[in-house]
Amino acid sequence: MSQSDIPCLSLAIERLANAGKDNFAIWVVQAPYPGGYVKHDCVLSPRLMQAWQAWQAMFAPRSSPPISPEIISQTLDLVPEIVAYPGGKTNGQGGRLMQHLCINLWQWIFQGQVQMSLEKSQGIAIGQGKPLRLRIDIREPDLIALPWEIMQPQAGKPAISLPSPLQAPQVFFSRTTNDVGSLISLPPSQGLNVLLVLGQDTEAGSLQLETEAKILEQTLRSFQQLKPIERRNLATVPCRVDTLLQPTPKELISQLETQAYNIFFYSGHGLSAPNGGLLFLRPGVAIDGTELAHVLARSQVKLCAINACWGAQPAFDNGQPLPRSSLAEVLIHHGVPAVLGMRDEIADEEALSFIQVFTQALAAGSPIDRAAAIARQQLLAVYKYISHAWTLPILYMHPEFDGELLGAPARDEITQLPEDTVAGTTVYPPVRAQLRSTSAPEQVWHLGTRLVRVGRLAENDIVVQEGWVSQRHAEIYCRQDRGDTTFFLRDNSRFGTLLSNIPSSDRWQNVYREEVPLKSGMKLKFGSHKGQTYEFIVED
Repeated sequence: MSQSDIPCLSLAIERLANAGKDNFAIWVVQAPYPGGYVKHDCVLSPRLMQAWQAWQAMFAPRSSPPISPEIISQTLDLVPEIVAYPGGKTNGQGGRLMQHLCINLWQWIFQGQVQMSLEKSQGIAIGQGKPLRLRIDIREPDLIALPWEIMQPQAGKPAISLPSPLQAPQVFFSRTTNDVGSLISLPPSQGLNVLLVLGQDTEAGSLQLETEAKILEQTLRSFQQLKPIERRNLATVPCRVDTLLQPTPKELISQLETQAYNIFFYSGHGLSAPNGGLLFLRPGVAIDGTELAHVLARSQVKLCAINACWGAQPAFDNGQPLPRSSLAEVLIHHGVPAVLGMRDEIADEEALSFIQVFTQALAAGSPIDRAAAIARQQLLAVYKYISHAWTLPILYMHPEFDGELLGAPARDEITQLPEDTVAGTTVYPPVRAQLRSTSAPEQVWHLGTRLVRVGRLAENDIVVQEGWVSQRHAEIYCRQDRGDTTFFLRDNSRFGTLLSNIPSSDRWQNVYREEVPLKSGMKLKFGSHKGQTYEFIVED
């Protein structure tokens, strides 16, 4: 299926010029059906702004203006004491404040005719058996800093920018901007051709740039070295990474114009400015956003990923944000189809974890917005709701761009967490496990570090044709942190999954809608005591 055939709903948020400062219009500027082009006038909710201020007080970096901690306690009075999260877990103040903001952002945008347009668009996508592409154009600079990626309709539902394979339709979320020209037609790529530029380190010297280059190269090599049985759900494409360490602007431009790249990665120090800011290639030597945009557009780069602070934030003048001044918006304006930037400061290992999974998802054939969702899910899985790491990557896409990086289309029905995903800054030896049937020993499924699905549908990696097994019953995956590897089972079923910790015991624990760690020797049954028994074993 061509990604350009995916139904698309695009919204724009704009301040009403002749009304009060808190009066806004929310427009549907693109919809998959003629009646979907609607407009809703609304007032910026004081409740939403209080939730945003409380969230900033807890999560904003040191460089942000100070906010009184009292706003946290005032807002917590409005939030229920226990908030349900996917997996049945609860979190402390940070998680409660985050979900409070998630829901308030959703409720402010999706109301009235806009809500009806979304529901109708989702119905069309479901009827076509396709995902829905959702894009938001934030035309008011004061609202760009808000983490729109975390929006969710209610507690227990996934955020709009996370993959949701268990709900139809899946949503591919990104930001966009209307301040663009027409996008030139770019030839399809047959592989990943990456230019990785390592610029000046931060003033504190914290970015591990050479380590990042090695990890990215290792990521692509490990993907290509998968065994055939491990990559049966993945597209195999050639991958190439060239690295420039603190180049001069002339060296950078020459490399882009003489080689064919479809991905440009930059890691290093950056500063915001009206022309898209500055990226420091080496001490005292920088390239501005506009100059970079021109050379990337000329070189037909499809995706620019910037691991530098404030890449998706506007510049400020006398405390006021300047329209269309962020690096991401400037690059899109000048013809770069897709830009991934950071909304705020991000820790080194968080950025590396995201980039690894993002790159592998691209190599697996995912469109860019879907790959960003997969990588964002990895950050959430590793750092949980108590961290705002998963909210930091911001994806901008040109309104005419279909998200296709490679010539071959991706499989939209499967959300793939790629192989050899790690959370930190060191690549550790892969750990293997297997799931085997105790009644039919010849039935053995070898588990790598990619996500494996279990259920009745034929699209699952492990198909169990039993009446009490759900279509998409459970997922098995692993997390690696500083050399420690743990496999987990996440139940998504109607009747639960039965686990037994003691090999010789018939005592079973019913796991329902939560994730639990798996131990070697543990027995599993999916859906019922009557089902066949499986044994989970970690291989030596």
